Amino acid sequence: MFKRFFSNLLPWAQCLLLICAASAAHSAPVQPDPAAALRAKYASLAEPLRQNQFKRPLALDSIQTPNSLKGDIYAIVDYSFGAVNAGLNDPDHWCDVMLLHFNTKYCHAMAAPSGTTLRVNVGKKTSEELAAAPRVEFQYSSVATGADYVEIVLSAKDGPLGTSDYRIVLEAVALPNAKTFLHLTYSYTMNIAGRLAMNAYLGTIGSDKVGFTVMGTLPDGKPDYIGGVRGLVERNTMRYYLAIDTYLGAANAAPAAQLEKRLQNWFTAAERYPRQLHEMDRQAYLEMKRAEHQRQQTVY
Repeated sequence: MFKRFFSNLLPWAQCLLLICAASAAHSAPVQPDPAAALRAKYASLAEPLRQNQFKRPLALDSIQTPNSLKGDIYAIVDYSFGAVNAGLNDPDHWCDVMLLHFNTKYCHAMAAPSGTTLRVNVGKKTSEELAAAPRVEFQYSSVATGADYVEIVLSAKDGPLGTSDYRIVLEAVALPNAKTFLHLTYSYTMNIAGRLAMNAYLGTIGSDKVGFTVMGTLPDGKPDYIGGVRGLVERNTMRYYLAIDTYLGAANAAPAAQLEKRLQNWFTAAERYPRQLHEMDRQAYLEMKRAEHQRQQTVY
């Protein structure tokens, strides 16, 4: 009797297991395709990329919360995906990119069994001793590398002046006609000390600094640009983007000429937005960066 009972029960149990398995598979979260998501973003930005204040196919956004800041840039660049992947999927190349920024005083990639770290010293917009420039340790990670999509993340737990959780994320997807669509994110958080230091800067020597987001129109008819900490994160996000674009643009130059081409072209690109990005004259920038590049050849 029991044998017949279990024999009759077996098909129902098997059916129940199949239903449960199908239900579990159906309820499992679908992992988003980052390449498809970036392509969808590209399609949604067709008009802003075509017509904007930057005079180039670029869109910029920024977000401020009580404890964090984030800037995002989306742009079309005139380099093939292969060139972008080869140029930026390398930690040493990122040091060449980051050194173009006014505030980067030193960068060196260190490989270890646990991963690659970028030792980055950040400081003033003028020449200074390396010991006076705080160091930030960025973990370098090549998150995804495919035939038409790449994602690279630089992350740092601690930063200077009460800042932390730094993230520089670059993702890129191939476009037709040997072009590439880039997305750059630059973000960090601030504690109370960081917010106080930032407010002190913005209330004094940084009081006239602005970003790129237009909030309205001034009485004289000129754009009223965002200020404060959102303006600050927009400026730095743009500087890092211009550094990436400049680095890629100099990749085909003779090796001995690449540094000078990067420096000259980065300064020229930044000066197209003098209201936001002008800090010093060309010669002062070139002399400072040539010396910093020479210092970068030694491990500190």
